[in-house]
Amino acid sequence: MILTEVLKNIKPLQLIGSDEIEITGINIDSRKIENGHLFVAIKGTQVDGHKFIPKAIELGAKAILCEDIPDEKVEGVTYIQVESTDDAVGKAATMFYGDPSKKLKLVGVTGTNGKTTIATLLYNMFRKFGYKAGLLSTVCNYIDDEPVPADHTTPDPIELNELLSRMVAAGCEYAFMECSSHAIHQKRIGGLKFAGGLFTNLTRDHLDYHKTFENYRDAKKAFFDGLSKDAFAITNADDKNGMVMVQNTKATVKTYSTRQMADFRAKLLECHFEGMYLEIDNREVGVQFIGKFNVSNLLAVYGAAVMLGKKPEDILVALSTLKSVNGRLEPIHSPEGYTAVVDYAHTPDALENVLNAIHEVLNGSGHVITVCGAGGNRDKGKRPLMAQEAVKQSDKVIITSDNPRFEEPQDIINDMEAGLNAQQMKKVLTIVDRKEAIRTACMLAQKGDVILVAGKGHENYQEIKGVKHHFDDHEVLKEIFAGQE
Repeated sequence: MILTEVLKNIKPLQLIGSDEIEITGINIDSRKIENGHLFVAIKGTQVDGHKFIPKAIELGAKAILCEDIPDEKVEGVTYIQVESTDDAVGKAATMFYGDPSKKLKLVGVTGTNGKTTIATLLYNMFRKFGYKAGLLSTVCNYIDDEPVPADHTTPDPIELNELLSRMVAAGCEYAFMECSSHAIHQKRIGGLKFAGGLFTNLTRDHLDYHKTFENYRDAKKAFFDGLSKDAFAITNADDKNGMVMVQNTKATVKTYSTRQMADFRAKLLECHFEGMYLEIDNREVGVQFIGKFNVSNLLAVYGAAVMLGKKPEDILVALSTLKSVNGRLEPIHSPEGYTAVVDYAHTPDALENVLNAIHEVLNGSGHVITVCGAGGNRDKGKRPLMAQEAVKQSDKVIITSDNPRFEEPQDIINDMEAGLNAQQMKKVLTIVDRKEAIRTACMLAQKGDVILVAGKGHENYQEIKGVKHHFDDHEVLKEIFAGQE
C-alpha cells in the first residue's frame, strides 16, 4: 500500500521524504520490522520507541511515524511527525488493513467485571444463529472457529486490525470484543468503527495504572464518547456510573436493570448450582448460570442481540443453551459431596459477587471456604479490601499466592492481612503454596460445603519472578478429587 493511503486519516505536523513509497507492513516493535515496513515509535509507559528508530531502519523500515524526528536522518527513509503516535497508530493500522471494522458489526464491552462473559456469550450466540463471528477476549481470540491465543485483554492497534481483517477475510459478519481501560486510554481501539458498546459496572481496579478512580472511570467513558450516532450504547442502570458513561455519547442509549425500570429488565426466579430460572422482559427462561451478577450479564447479552436485530424469542432459546465461560463461576463436584467453584474474581467487587452467588444457592445450608490471593506488581490498595470481602462472606479463608510476579508472595499476603482485625484473623489460614492451599481447603470441606478458588479462573500458569510456570486450578482440584474416588 502507498504511504499516502496509510496516512489518509492522519494530519502530520511535518513530513520529510516521499509519501509515494510502497509500505509492506506496519509495526510498533522494532524487532519485527522487515523491508518496506512503517515503524511507529510509541512513547510507552516502560520504554520509548523513539530509541529504536535506528534499529528499525537497519532492519529495513522505509518510513518512520514519530513524535520527535531524529537529528540524524537516513536518506531514502520518510519521516512523519505527529502530535501523538498513540493517536495516529490506530488510524494508520486501520487504513493499512483496509478499514476492517467497517466491514462487519463490531460490538465492544467495557466495565470492571463481566466483559469476558458478555463478549464470549455474544460470540457463541451469534454462531448458534448460524453467523460467522469473531471474538477478542482475555481468554482467547477467535476467527470464527479458529482460536488465536490472547496475551492482552485488548491487542495493540496493529494486531487488532490484522485480526479484524482476518475475520473479514474468513467471512465473519460480527465481532465481539472486550475493551479494557488500558486499551481505551492508550487508544488501542483508535480508528475502529463500533456498531455498539456495552457497559457492565465500575468498581476499583487498575489504580496502579490510572492512579485515581476518576481517571479509571473517564477512560471507560471515553469509549462511549467515541461511538457514532448510528451505533447503540447499552448501559447498566443498576450501577451508579451507568448513566455517567453515556451522558455525552452520540449513540442510541438503552438501559438494562434487574432492580428498576429500564429498556431491558430481568428478575431471578430460582437458583441452583446447575442454573437459574429467570424472567426476561416478561418471558421465563432457564439458563445454565448462577449468581445475580450473571443475571445482569445475560440481560446485557439479550439487549445487545435485540439491538443487533434478533427476535426476543430466538435470543431466549439461544440463552438457554449457552454455558459458562471457562473459569467464570465454574463448579466442579467432589466425590465426597462438596463443590469447588473456580472463578477469575480478582477485585473486591468480583469476590463479593461470586460469594453472594454461592450463598444464594446454599441458602444457609453449608459452609464456604475461600482460597484467594492477590496479584503482584498491581494495585496494592485492593489487597486488604479483598481479604475483608473474603472473610466477611466465608466461614474459613486461606490466603495464598496468585501471580506474585516480581514481588515476594509473603509480602502480598501481609498486605492482605493488614486489612483484618484480630477477630477476623481467627478465620484465616496462610499457605503460600497455592496447590497446598487448595488441598487444605479440600481437607477442611464437608458434604454440602462450597470451596471458592478465586483469582486465576481460566489462567493455566503462575507468574513468578517473570517466569510463567504451568498451574491450573481446575487440574489441581480434579487431581485431588481423583484421589477421593
